[in-house]
Amino acid sequence: MNIKIALAALLLILPATLPATAETVDPEAAKMDVYKSPTCGCCKKWISHIEKAGFAVNPVDHSDLYTLKMNAGIQPEYQSCHTGIIDGYVFEGHVPAKFIEQFLEQPVENAIGLSVPAMPVGTPGMEMGDRFMPYDVLVLMKDGSDRVYASIKGYNEQF
Repeated sequence: MNIKIALAALLLILPATLPATAETVDPEAAKMDVYKSPTCGCCKKWISHIEKAGFAVNPVDHSDLYTLKMNAGIQPEYQSCHTGIIDGYVFEGHVPAKFIEQFLEQPVENAIGLSVPAMPVGTPGMEMGDRFMPYDVLVLMKDGSDRVYASIKGYNEQF
């Protein structure tokens, strides 16, 4: 066998045999628990968006979301209608799957997760025709502070 062909074959096969690391998080490897109100339609649409991105989801109807969010470290100004929790991180509100994947692959030091506060029109799960409201995805820090993780100026930037 030609040495170049053998080497090329090895380089193709080798990555599949290596163990996953923190830098190569598979969104399907862990299940995201999504805590929501049983009557919220936009939560169901957001869950569909997350599942299409490859995440396994366990939807949980919860009667006291405020307490759950506060216990998870999500201050009122960062809260929205649903809370996703995966690998110990929180994803509050209509955070696009693209940014959840990015965060899980490279977590921010001392962060508890990401949030899209309130319910901006045009975010995944909040689609209303061609309407779109620019918004920020915030990284929530353990000390209660935040910083902008991503600024979304147009609909297609979410995907």
